[in-house]
Amino acid sequence: MIEDEELVTLCTAVQGEAQIIKGRLESEGIPVHLSYESAGLLFGATVNGLGEVRVLVPKHLLEEAREILES
Repeated sequence: MIEDEELVTLCTAVQGEAQIIKGRLESEGIPVHLSYESAGLLFGATVNGLGEVRVLVPKHLLEEAREILES
């Protein structure tokens, strides 16, 4: 399970892009967790880190995730 694994940041994106990245990786069997400030999502702010979404994957799948996104 993803909660039991060490997660690392694959990339940062805005909410819409992060959801697309998440869907792409999950379709390839890579579990993804999105981490973001709820205030940025609530107010739609994209300044000073608000609105930024960190896309996290298990450490041992980081390289595979990068290869998928690069293809």
